[in-house]
Amino acid sequence: MKKLIGSIAFAVVAASGAALAQSYPEQAVTLVVPYGPGGASDLAGRALAETAQPFLEQPVTVMNKPGAGGMNGARFVSEADADGYTLLLARVGMALSPAVTPESAVPWDAYTFVGALEATPMILAVRSDAPYENVEDLVTAIKDSNGAMTYAASGATAIDGFTTQALLADNDLDPLTAATLVPYKGGGALATALLGGHVDFVAMAAGSLMPHIESGDMKALMVFAPKRVESLPDVATAQELGYEKAGQITGWSALYAPKDLPEEVFAKWQEVLGQVATDEKWLELASRRGSISTIGTVDMTDYAKSQYELFNGLAKDFGYLPN
Repeated sequence: MKKLIGSIAFAVVAASGAALAQSYPEQAVTLVVPYGPGGASDLAGRALAETAQPFLEQPVTVMNKPGAGGMNGARFVSEADADGYTLLLARVGMALSPAVTPESAVPWDAYTFVGALEATPMILAVRSDAPYENVEDLVTAIKDSNGAMTYAASGATAIDGFTTQALLADNDLDPLTAATLVPYKGGGALATALLGGHVDFVAMAAGSLMPHIESGDMKALMVFAPKRVESLPDVATAQELGYEKAGQITGWSALYAPKDLPEEVFAKWQEVLGQVATDEKWLELASRRGSISTIGTVDMTDYAKSQYELFNGLAKDFGYLPN
């Protein structure tokens, strides 16, 4: 009798859970952006919120939760109820941070991977008056400088630090000493450092550099992206130029949820993302940010794992973690 009652109770709970999932969403969805307002992550999150809302038929509210290199927002979502009402605008940092600082970061696989959103290219750039016309010119100058050449980055193990270090390693140079990293906070500060002549080059997010490239104050030498950037059709990617490590690095955005998201909620977001993928507004906003929409083109679970393994491998190769 107890077994029968238990079975009935389980069936009732399962049925009510399924009914809840099938009626999802019944209220606004919160999209957590784990970085501050105004940056590339925030712009991507607001673009998704704006374009997904008509297809979801409920408001999507953006909540900025910055701090700890994106881990504050990531942890908030990973610990939230898996009901589809709290989602994460994930960035490359969600794979990079646990790969480099596993003791303080949210594990890379602590989520349901709902889907890829975009690739956000990084650009290797110099001032327009610099005597380098291509990557080879710059690499030659770096080799000849014996560590005197400088570049700006958010930090040695930030994405804009790994871009340069990977390029140096691909050219058989010591990633930590062949060029000198000068730390700055935020994309605007990095770009300003290059414009002001305080550093010799940067390899950072396209969004912060494109206005200066378009104005003629900077020139792009290479793109870290899966394909060429539409607005820079003559600038080759690292992959095209044969750079193995640098060719695997790019920025990206994805949609994550807490682990064990109900299948019906996951399916609803697959439907919504499928509609967003061809939405003119989404594509226009991505292009404006210098991003490449990747919705439906990437298995996000496999990609997140490969990105974690890439940065974990680089951290070991470059001496940030023991082998």
